[in-house]
Amino acid sequence: MTREIGHYINGKKVAGTSGRFADVFNPATGEVQAKVSLATKDELDAAVAAAAKAQVGWEATNPQKRARVMMKFVTLLNRDMDKLAEVLSSEHGKTFADAKGDVQRGLEVIEYCIGAPQLLKGEFTDSAGSGIDVYSMRQALGVVAGITPFNFPAMIPLWKMGPALACGNAMILKPSERDPSVPMMLAELLTEAGLPDGVLQVINGDKDSVDAILDNETVQAVGFVGSTPIAHYIYSRATANGKRCQCFGGAKNHMIIMPDADMDQAADALIGAGYGAAGERCMAISVAVPVGEETANKLIEKLVPRIEKLKVGPYTAGADVDYGPVITGAAKENILSMVETGVEQGAELVVDGRGFSLQGYEDGFFVGPHLFDKVTTDMDIYKKEIFGPVLSCVRAQTYEEALGYAMDHEYGNGTAIFTRDGDAARDFAKRINIGMVGINVPIPVPLAYHTFGGWKKSGFGDLNQHGPDAFKFYTRTKTVTARWPSGIKEGGEFSIPVME
Repeated sequence: MTREIGHYINGKKVAGTSGRFADVFNPATGEVQAKVSLATKDELDAAVAAAAKAQVGWEATNPQKRARVMMKFVTLLNRDMDKLAEVLSSEHGKTFADAKGDVQRGLEVIEYCIGAPQLLKGEFTDSAGSGIDVYSMRQALGVVAGITPFNFPAMIPLWKMGPALACGNAMILKPSERDPSVPMMLAELLTEAGLPDGVLQVINGDKDSVDAILDNETVQAVGFVGSTPIAHYIYSRATANGKRCQCFGGAKNHMIIMPDADMDQAADALIGAGYGAAGERCMAISVAVPVGEETANKLIEKLVPRIEKLKVGPYTAGADVDYGPVITGAAKENILSMVETGVEQGAELVVDGRGFSLQGYEDGFFVGPHLFDKVTTDMDIYKKEIFGPVLSCVRAQTYEEALGYAMDHEYGNGTAIFTRDGDAARDFAKRINIGMVGINVPIPVPLAYHTFGGWKKSGFGDLNQHGPDAFKFYTRTKTVTARWPSGIKEGGEFSIPVME
């Protein structure tokens, strides 16, 4: 009998009542390994109502005690790291080492949240006026929601829930229905760590559940990561309903390779950043921009043998595998369709992975590595996010031309430059209109105590994920002006107080 996955409500797993389910595949075999219940609006609204009741007591818990729950949670995440990674790999398909990295980068944000007592401190001005003090406090929003994607089923839920809960909010987490088991496990670990029942509710669902979140009046804020069209939709509907919102969408990340760059270092970086996790990362490098024909020829010469040596297989094959399958059969079809489009539009397919097949896993969702050269900016494979193991090489003749490619693209998530020239690197970092920049670093994902977020059509909203921005996003600032007069004056005041 196929395993059924329900929801996590009030500190325990519960079965769904909708009668609607989505398949959860094993991407390596193509087999359905579970069915996840898709919640109704009534189920979502009931979970929100329960969360609102639980949130009152949680916010009243002092920040240090909330931080202790985060401390215990970190201990449990470390204890169950391998178990979480195993389940993550089985539903997503990424290698075991990559799955552990998924959990680890989320865990680091929880570690940052242990500093909540410091991060939530307000400001105070003594004697701002005669007998007047002014101070501010940061207070929780109430019930907030996180809508998270399939490609990081541990990291991004942790990025959302950690700061939200540490600030004293209750959270409704709506993870991807494609790989829902790890978010359910995270909720169980938080309960074990001491989080009161109902403060975190996990609702599995599809668009119906998302719309119910966006329309629920109790939900005060929404955080989302996914594709740009959906990010824009969620941002528009949430803000129209008066909610605070941060939405992060698609990407087309460029890496510029200058003539003075270490070509071996640059090629190695492109292999990991372009093909790791089968290219299913919003921070994947999908466009290489070598400057000058000689640089481009050298880069292609370095890349081809490295790509041809990549080992594609199931996570169960261990360390011998460089990357695994993509998430679904539909994703595989879309990637291969984009490759065909690239060929039709005139790009040079230097490494052709279309015929890839893995013995014993013929029904799995594996996609071989692809490398295009001489891609131009009018081609679909340049303009669109492919989200697969496909790297495009766009040749630039000058640094300014290369810079322009990245700056003119509609996405602005991440970018990188490889060079030995400090002046070029400094100029690039200063001028580029992209949210996260790597200098000789191919995947510039900042550490937990900095903030993560893209520009242009990669991000909607004023505040980013994790770091100090997260604590600003999940709280409101209240400013108090207090007078403690030494004597009582008769008569009312009819003007705004002036600090004399």
